[in-house]
Amino acid sequence: MSDPWYVLSGIAVSAGVTWALRAAPFAMLAPLRHSALMAHIGERMPVGMMVILAVYTLRDTDPVVAASVGPAVLALAITIGLHLWRGSMTLSIFAGTAAYVLVTSVIAA
Repeated sequence: MSDPWYVLSGIAVSAGVTWALRAAPFAMLAPLRHSALMAHIGERMPVGMMVILAVYTLRDTDPVVAASVGPAVLALAITIGLHLWRGSMTLSIFAGTAAYVLVTSVIAA
């Protein structure tokens, strides 16, 4: 058996490292709260996420096959339309994704 102090010191070191790793992001976030760069990223990130999701969705789309282009164009139109109409990124992403999955499932069936 191991010495109890050895085991307790191992637990204490593990707990200290875990606590430090969980506290570090909050400690680094404090000086960035008033940063002009973070404000700029906060304004531009929603559009960037929408572009990344659109490119990710359309990456396997074959522009020659109508069964591939149709669901993608419909979902993209729904996503853009809802985002322009309601201004809710969450609603537009979920609705566009649901439309894409629904239409591709109907075509595949």
